[in-house]
Amino acid sequence: MSKTFQVVGIGNAMVDVLTSASDAFLSENGIGKGIMQLTDRQRGVELYDLIGPAREISGGSAANTIAGIAHLGGSTAYVGKVKDDQLGAIFAHDLRAQGAVYETPLAPATHEAETGRCIVLVTPDGERSMNTYLGVTEFLGPEDIDETQMAQAEWIYLEGYRFDGPDSVAAFDKAIAACTGAGGRVSLTLSDPFCVGRHRDAFRTLIKDHVDLLFCNRAEILSMYETDDFEAAMMTAADELEIVACTDSENGAYVMSNGQRLHAPAMPVQIVDATGAGDLFAGAFLWALTNGYDLETCGRMGCVAASEVISHIGARPETDLGELFKQQGLL
Repeated sequence: MSKTFQVVGIGNAMVDVLTSASDAFLSENGIGKGIMQLTDRQRGVELYDLIGPAREISGGSAANTIAGIAHLGGSTAYVGKVKDDQLGAIFAHDLRAQGAVYETPLAPATHEAETGRCIVLVTPDGERSMNTYLGVTEFLGPEDIDETQMAQAEWIYLEGYRFDGPDSVAAFDKAIAACTGAGGRVSLTLSDPFCVGRHRDAFRTLIKDHVDLLFCNRAEILSMYETDDFEAAMMTAADELEIVACTDSENGAYVMSNGQRLHAPAMPVQIVDATGAGDLFAGAFLWALTNGYDLETCGRMGCVAASEVISHIGARPETDLGELFKQQGLL
């Protein structure tokens, strides 16, 4: 039986506020370079007032992944909570305009929290330092999960950052049960090494019990398995999962499955903004996987998509990824 959706993503619905900043600005304002830090509403407003001119672009890790799949013509849906406010309207419009289904009920305009936003400070080396005010997206709960929609997904894609919400595990459990009960499969992205540190036990349980495909980068997988040995971490993950897809910056990506170890080279590109590289890698990988491509091609398409998104500001594709795949002989 064919499903309505190739992939349904669940994540933190955010609007990215992107601006350039110096290393000095980061240190003067106590901002950790290259990581995601959670902030409260007051800190978010203070930082917004301090930064220079900015671009507001719909973001959120899993939403970027889903937007990438939709950009490639895949059938996708997204679950993430925004408020009935200006940023919420921007988020919903941008995602639907890509072709994704987005039907999560809005938090009412009277809600005390606002639509989540992530202030992304991009330093001259292209590294991004993220300051995230979760807002209403933190309160996504089981009541926001449409079991019929989950049952219509070939794959669900779970965002690790969601573990920071109080009802996240319950929401994920409901989605997993509905999806796998109808023959669907589960993928997870670890999101961030500090996120792994906050929720390692919950991640480990989810991986062992339910996850078929794990997306991560080198720092995240080392954090997950509490080791400095990349090979050991990859082997441990490969023992627990059917497929592990791990990105490693300029070294490309490694895919392990059924005793096979595959390598996809990185595409040489000038890094303008590293935001969304892992998200778009996962999007292209899942699109390729659900369209029947072998794992090596999945990894190579992922690397092409990642290279496109880091070549400009913002975490959504600006060039036709399908054309780029053709240029590389992948389509």
